Amino acid sequence: MKKVVVFGGGTGLSCLLSGLKLFPLEVTTVIAVSDNGSSTGVLKEELDIPAVGDMGKVLLAMSNADSEMIELLSYRFKKEGSLHNHPIRNIIMAALIDLKGSLTEATRYMCKLLQVNGTVLPLTEEKVELVGESDNGEYYGQVSVSGNMGNIRRLTYDHNIKIVGEIREKTLDADLIIFGPGSLYTSVIPHLITEEILQVFEESKARILYVCNLVTQPGETDGYSVHDHVGVLNKYLRGRKVDVVVANTAPIDETVKKKYLDLEGKEVVILDGKEDVRVIGGDIFSIEEGKIRHNALKTGYLIFSYLMEE
Repeated sequence: MKKVVVFGGGTGLSCLLSGLKLFPLEVTTVIAVSDNGSSTGVLKEELDIPAVGDMGKVLLAMSNADSEMIELLSYRFKKEGSLHNHPIRNIIMAALIDLKGSLTEATRYMCKLLQVNGTVLPLTEEKVELVGESDNGEYYGQVSVSGNMGNIRRLTYDHNIKIVGEIREKTLDADLIIFGPGSLYTSVIPHLITEEILQVFEESKARILYVCNLVTQPGETDGYSVHDHVGVLNKYLRGRKVDVVVANTAPIDETVKKKYLDLEGKEVVILDGKEDVRVIGGDIFSIEEGKIRHNALKTGYLIFSYLMEE
């Protein structure tokens, strides 16, 4: 069975993983824990723990539990009060960190509870903040960084972190390293500002595949093409380069595109012909409740087919 290690975070990654789990693959997922928004940010500060939000999303995406369990863990408290906007999964993850002693062990327990076929690991056990360095000072925290990437010349953390040891073992044993879709600078790049990760990538013989975003993210990737996304990854990868990119090549309805641009300032990411990397294209999007999402099955199939070809 082929082995893949997926790095990233956020909704896009969850969608990708829900597709990969349908194929005979041994999947390890590594999640950045530097998020500081919404419920995650509140729990992070109040309980002095790493960010748990993206960990919870990924666990649900890879879960084989029944739909009622998924619905329960996805539920957010709606009434005003101390629990307002907290999803059940975040509360449980925070409790398990206390009970099990670490985020890694908390996640391992959740994998059993949710019948996850695969391994889910946090990048680090430490509470960590993303920092954007600019000529005018620093932007502290993922939320601030995301909205000010135009002014930022370098990303770093607020302190040097130690990665979870199992990541090295899984990456060196992998047939393919995958960077998932999601916030380029605040979900994917946080893995690549870690010296230990870069060293492991340099030692690994696995090819690197990137599943490109379908739309741009205001404040982070305005106007970016597929070529631009890959270029940013290659810059941070240091000694390695992206070997292949999976990108959408099918037309998206003009009405949907206009709605995204007018309401959210997002544009469809295009192939501009400047790509100096192998492109695996296809009709890999779907429209769900008016939103453009990766089609999990089609995207997973393209990746699985590439692995079989290799």
